[in-house]
Order: sequence, then structure tokens, then C-alpha cells
Amino acid sequence: MAHINLLFFGDVVGQPGRRALRQELSKLQEQFKADVTIVNGENSAGGRGITPKIAKSLFAAGTDVITTGDHVWDQHELMAYLDKEPRILRPLNYPAGTVGSGCVILDYPFGKVAILNAQGRTFMQPPLENPFVLVSQQVEALRAQGIHIIFLDFHAETTSEMIGMGRCLDGLASGVVGTHTHVQTADESIFPNGTGYLTDAGMCGPIESILGREIKPVVRRFKTALHEKFPVAKGPVLLCGVCITVDSQTGKAVAIERIQHRVENWHLQP
Repeated sequence: MAHINLLFFGDVVGQPGRRALRQELSKLQEQFKADVTIVNGENSAGGRGITPKIAKSLFAAGTDVITTGDHVWDQHELMAYLDKEPRILRPLNYPAGTVGSGCVILDYPFGKVAILNAQGRTFMQPPLENPFVLVSQQVEALRAQGIHIIFLDFHAETTSEMIGMGRCLDGLASGVVGTHTHVQTADESIFPNGTGYLTDAGMCGPIESILGREIKPVVRRFKTALHEKFPVAKGPVLLCGVCITVDSQTGKAVAIERIQHRVENWHLQP
């Protein structure tokens, strides 16, 4: 029985998050014996969106696939890049004809791996097509092709929708992990039919912050309801994610481990 490790990191927030991840990624890949590395990069450009330049730097650091979410279009130059680089995904439940793709299939010596990206609908903008229907159809098509190692980054707001997706895909996907809230949950588990699950991977961003942003402006916004700019915070970074170990023959998860890795000196990374 051959096992492979899927390494996933949650929302990368701004310069601190991306520099810290680039600095530490090879070390973490070695520590967790990663075979596939997936990173959610949708907040990596100043906290909103991702640019082709940043995507290329994450790929150069060892990332295999970059997922996104509701901020995918915040940096307009990304749109043309999506047609050229299939390893950066946008949520698959955008309407037909939208630039880019929500699924990529990678070939490895141990077999093919499919990475999916979808966005929830509860309290999320823009309202997209039903992810439960479209993800299920995509997973069914992948399994019909003989692909059993399937990972989904489900970018959603509510825990109920995230858990619902995990249960919907139990036994059909190797891993289902949520992103978007920037707060890591402590409910990592392997569902009865073999799907590794975590409600939210958390973020790769500054620890002394509110979801990666400076604290004072966010608190003022809550107090006054007035518009504020929310700069990305500084200081030590916590790289949050998960490693799911999968049986390469069956695609079922056999182990899951949450990751929290503190980085003090990310500013030394160019």
C-alpha cells in the first residue's frame, strides 16, 4: 500500500503571508514528506486577490496548485493569466464560459491527482451556481476516468455549508478542506467512507491582527460603522494548513494533521 501526502495551506494574506510561505515552504514539504502542495492565494496581493507575478513566485517556491475564492477577480491582470496557467484555479461554480477553470489534473509517478476549487453560496458574493451539484458532477466525471485522488478547497463562509460539502463527498474525495474565514478549526477528521476533512485550514498571515489586517482600523469600523482602510498587519506570521495522507490506490485518507507553523523573520525573504 503506497501512501502520498497532500499538503495544503490556507489563505495567504499579503506580503507577510507570501514571504513567510516562500521562506518556509521547502522545510515544511520535507517535514511532511509532501507529494503535492496546494496553496490558497486569493488574498496574497495586498490582502485582495492575486497577481500573475505573485502566482509565479509561489510556483517557483514549490507550490503545485494555487486555489482562490471570492477575491479571485480583484487584480484584473489575473484574468488573462488564467487562460495560460491551468494550475491556478477559480471556483468551478462560476457560470459556463467564465475564464479559467475550477479543476486541474496533475500527473505524478504514483498516478493522477485532481485538485478542485469551489465557492459556497451562504453569505457569499457573488452568488454562484450550486456548488453541491457541480462539484458532485465533476467528482463523478473524474472517478469515471479512473482518478481517485481528489482534493477540494471549498471556499465558504458557514460551517454548516462546509461540513455539508464534506459529508456530500465522503468516500468520493480524498480530502475536503475549507477556506475563507481565516480562522483554523480544530475538527480535523476522517469521515466513515475515507474522506479527510477540516472545516477551515486557517490563514497564512500575521498573528497580531484581525484576519490578517491591522487591528485598530477594524475595531474602529466595528465601533463607528464608518469606512476604513484595512492595511495588512505586520509582525510574526502563522502558516496554517493541513497534511492529508492518502492511499494512492483507493484515494482514501488514512491520516490527517493540522499545521500551525510560526515564522518570525519573514521580512528577510525578498
